[in-house]
Amino acid sequence: MGRSKVKNVMTTPEWLAKVNPYNIELMENYLEDISTTKADSTIKEYRCDLKIAFCWGLNNLGNKPFPEWKKRDIQKYQNHLINNCHLSPARVRRMESVISSLSNYIERMYDDEHPDFRNVVKVIEKPVIAPVIDKTVYSEEEIDNLLHKLTEKKEYRKACLVALAAFSGRRKAELLRYKVSDFDDDKLICEGALYESSPLKTKGRGKQGKVINCYTLAKNFKPYLDNWMNYRKEKGIESEWLFCNMVHPEKHITKHVVDPWYAELTELSGKPFYLHSLRHNFTTRLLRAGVPAQVVKDIIGWSDISLVDYYNDMTKSESFTKYFGAEGIKKVKSKSLNEI
Repeated sequence: MGRSKVKNVMTTPEWLAKVNPYNIELMENYLEDISTTKADSTIKEYRCDLKIAFCWGLNNLGNKPFPEWKKRDIQKYQNHLINNCHLSPARVRRMESVISSLSNYIERMYDDEHPDFRNVVKVIEKPVIAPVIDKTVYSEEEIDNLLHKLTEKKEYRKACLVALAAFSGRRKAELLRYKVSDFDDDKLICEGALYESSPLKTKGRGKQGKVINCYTLAKNFKPYLDNWMNYRKEKGIESEWLFCNMVHPEKHITKHVVDPWYAELTELSGKPFYLHSLRHNFTTRLLRAGVPAQVVKDIIGWSDISLVDYYNDMTKSESFTKYFGAEGIKKVKSKSLNEI
């Protein structure tokens, strides 16, 4: 079964124009309150989630002020998100956490207007986390074939991006923040096995996000980097950004440029393509080569080692086969990073 998503109409300009002005004012005051501690992208997501909630309230609760929402209203909203909008449990939990945070803000800052208000969101039982989208699992051979096809088509920029995702395990937003200088020779470590980037902004808490050094398998990535840089040189493209905007080279491209590539990459690979699947692939590649879980955690920059197991695409039988055979327990020799 292919990977698919359900699109829902949860807000419209017409609905938003009719939303209770008190709720809009409350939303803006809340977002201003958290603006010094949350990233701009987070603020944008929170605003979107609150608009969805208030539009639902417009259509289902008589547009009453949010502080008057009852526990059964929150429960109905959750049921609507799950049963009618078919959102994932994780998405529903996130959307409910936003209105829970808004409720905490009301308790803290609006106690003069609503002295009896209490956060009722936190008492609602949350949906159990479960995958709702089939996961795409690529083998190393399938990644190599995809990169070969892109290179044959002279799609050097796309090949470079796919290769960077496959050999670094970075998220989409992080991939677009790499600079050309992150792959200079002085960035090579471990006898040339890895590129170590300058500190790169990644997903994390706080206004500035989390900044870490990121690592890329140099031997695997360099052919696709060279193809892309040679193409840029031929075309006179100069920019500090590895994936620069062709019209405004002083800027890097955005996800809105990359997302339309998925259709072609799906056709070429024969599987539903999305960049996050390559984060799984990179983790699995390292584990399959015998890199210890603690080292995998440090290379990718996770704070929790349990994420290594979550991103491991190897089946249990494959894992067992690596260590057990006809003669019993095998003696396994780990590969060096240069051999991966």
